[in-house]
Amino acid sequence: MNYLAHLYLSAPSDGCLLGSLMGDFIKGPVPAGLPAAIRQGVSLHRRVDQFAQNNAIFQRSKQRIDRSFGHCRGILIDVFYDHLLARHWDTYSPQSLEDFAGRIYDLLAGNSSYLPAGLQRIAPHMIRNNWLVSYRETATVGRVLERLAGRLRRPNPLAAGLPELLENYVELEGDCRDFLSEAAAYVRAMG
Repeated sequence: MNYLAHLYLSAPSDGCLLGSLMGDFIKGPVPAGLPAAIRQGVSLHRRVDQFAQNNAIFQRSKQRIDRSFGHCRGILIDVFYDHLLARHWDTYSPQSLEDFAGRIYDLLAGNSSYLPAGLQRIAPHMIRNNWLVSYRETATVGRVLERLAGRLRRPNPLAAGLPELLENYVELEGDCRDFLSEAAAYVRAMG
C-alpha cells in the first residue's frame, strides 16, 4: 500500500529495494532461499512498519482522520503519505521520481522469479500504469482506496477516504514531512 515510502527508506541496493517492496506480500518467516539483500529489505520493511505504528507523528495523522474509519485510518495514512511523498519527491531525492520509478519497474520485470505471488500478479499493472509516479495525483489516491476496499474481506469505508486527505491536506503534508525525517533517521541509526 505504501510502496513509495518503503522504497524511499530502503537502502539503494537492488536487492534491498526489491525486499522493501515485497514486505507486504510475505507473511511469517522470510524464505531462506531469497538472496541476503532481499531478505534484508523485507526485514527493513517490517521494522519501518513497526516504527510507524509506534510513532507519535503517524499516530497524530491517524487522529486527523474521522473516527468512523476505525482501524482503516492507518491504511489511509499509508496511502496519503505515498501521495505526499510523490508530490514532493524533488524535496527528498536528487533523482527524478520518473527515473527512480523506472529503475524499480526494471527491477520488478527482471526479478519476477523472486517475487511473491501477490506481487507477481500486480507488478505488470504497477509498471504499465506507472503507479509510483501516478501517486502524485489525488485521483489516483481515490482509485487506490477503492481497490483496497474491495480487497479487504470485511466491509470497510476505505473507498470513501479521499475527502479525508483533501480536508486535512496541509496538516498531513507537515506530518508526512516530519514522519519521513524521523523514519529516515531511524533507518540510518540501524546501520
